[in-house]
Amino acid sequence: MVFDFDGTLAELHLDFQLMKKRLGSLAGVFLERPAHPYDGPALEWIEELGLELQARDPVSVPEFKSRCRLLVTAMEMDAAAKGRLFPFTLKVLEDLRGRGIKLGVITRNCTAAVRTVFPEIDRFVQVFLAREDANRIKPDPEHLLQAVRMLGVEPRETLMIGDHRIDIQTAKQAGTLSGGVCSGKLSAAELRAEDPDFLAQDVVALMEELFG
Repeated sequence: MVFDFDGTLAELHLDFQLMKKRLGSLAGVFLERPAHPYDGPALEWIEELGLELQARDPVSVPEFKSRCRLLVTAMEMDAAAKGRLFPFTLKVLEDLRGRGIKLGVITRNCTAAVRTVFPEIDRFVQVFLAREDANRIKPDPEHLLQAVRMLGVEPRETLMIGDHRIDIQTAKQAGTLSGGVCSGKLSAAELRAEDPDFLAQDVVALMEELFG
């Protein structure tokens, strides 16, 4: 099993809309005009804004991206300082290890933020791939497939569990099973629209559905 982190194993405190607002303000300074609206994730928006800036002032692109990364990481660390694992997380991971199930965590979050919330993560899972460790980050299936290879299993033998449509989309593209949990910010209806193989209120409920 491969888990997402924020909203799946831990409380989600990061305000992505605020993050995009701040990124837009920063981009406006470099572009010398308001940044275009963007409905997608913040990290992908940084790349799009970088392409816009490349056409206008290519020399400033490295500084722009560096400042964006610093902004994102600072917000992630602030959120991590307020974060905690869900009460059920350690017991679920221990129970799964007792069943002989190989475990991984993949996240678009940074390593330092995850380890702030879960400093002993390496004791509970065999593979942990934050965005710095991934060849490409989800929803690119390579993020999940990299974890699958490191676990020494096949995609068809793997269940990807997460609280966001990105997690379900990643699983489907990687050829694994998908499990949605409603412990983040998306509702059951929003997750059901992605047609996951399993859907439950949280990880505990999903384990009960799987193992009884």
